[in-house]
Amino acid sequence: MIKVGVIGYGYWGPNVVRNFKDNPEIEIVRVSDISTNRLQALKSAHPEIDVSTDENSILKDTEIDLVAIITSTSTHYRLAKKALEQGKHVFVEKPFTATSAQASELIEIAERKKLLIMVDHTFLFTGAVNKMKELVNKELGKLYYYDSVRVNLGLFQYDANVIWDLAPHDLSIMFYINPQFKPHSVNTVGADHMGKGMVDVAYLTVNGSDNFIGHFHCNWLSPVKVRKTLVAGDKKMLVWDDLEANEKVKIYNKKVEEIKEKTEFYKLQVRYHHGDILIPVVKQVEALKLETAHLVDCLKNNKRPINGGYEGLQVVKILEASDLSLKSGGKEIRID
Repeated sequence: MIKVGVIGYGYWGPNVVRNFKDNPEIEIVRVSDISTNRLQALKSAHPEIDVSTDENSILKDTEIDLVAIITSTSTHYRLAKKALEQGKHVFVEKPFTATSAQASELIEIAERKKLLIMVDHTFLFTGAVNKMKELVNKELGKLYYYDSVRVNLGLFQYDANVIWDLAPHDLSIMFYINPQFKPHSVNTVGADHMGKGMVDVAYLTVNGSDNFIGHFHCNWLSPVKVRKTLVAGDKKMLVWDDLEANEKVKIYNKKVEEIKEKTEFYKLQVRYHHGDILIPVVKQVEALKLETAHLVDCLKNNKRPINGGYEGLQVVKILEASDLSLKSGGKEIRID
């Protein structure tokens, strides 16, 4: 049995606890939260789980193998570092850390102590995203862009702007389906309409290798909830609508080709290709359940997770650069 302590039982914590508890390879030793009301809610749902308001009851417990950190981003580094220094594996809610320097330090500690870091990029375990990855590999050809819209009304965060809140989902997906992509710069523009010191509407552009471009529209002030992504290649294109009940992914046999024959208007000539639309079957299994199984498999068999520390660092580097670009009015910020 993998013995786990969970720190944080707020918005996402109950889902993590439920999925960990349902996995036969995991035993939840204790859950910690600063709110006694949340702990009372936990005891009502899972009376057999021990609770505490003291995080050290988990961090210093020699019985615990892994610490799940489901808290605000500003606390991730401190808690994860303490857990790793105590010889415990860590599972960390997205985004990994508040800075790339913090992420790099945690990765170094984990590698030195031969410990696992898993960042909770849950969408990598959805049927839709894995179908997208399959189609990208087999059907789309050379990729042109990743264009996502992730908007809704709220939820406002007190310690993170709309990019840090919403963009990690799509950034992690972009890197997952296009692992060859190497970003070299970021441009971001946004506005703080509520006067809270946090932008609530923003547009992030990631420029990189092979002329590939990623664009991310994040918005807490939308009257409707939209979760839609377009990915285009030189052979085919696809659309992922996460709010669709059944037809989440559609692949379009459409493309634009340059006309090779030299004519008077050679530089302006393109040919449009229109074909069928394919709607593949997408498996409908709770992503967090599959992510939990992947966590167990990696721990039991000493495997490297698909959402490890380096993958978390990739995302944090983009988020960090986006802050610098916002402060400079959208100036292009280079990424090391």
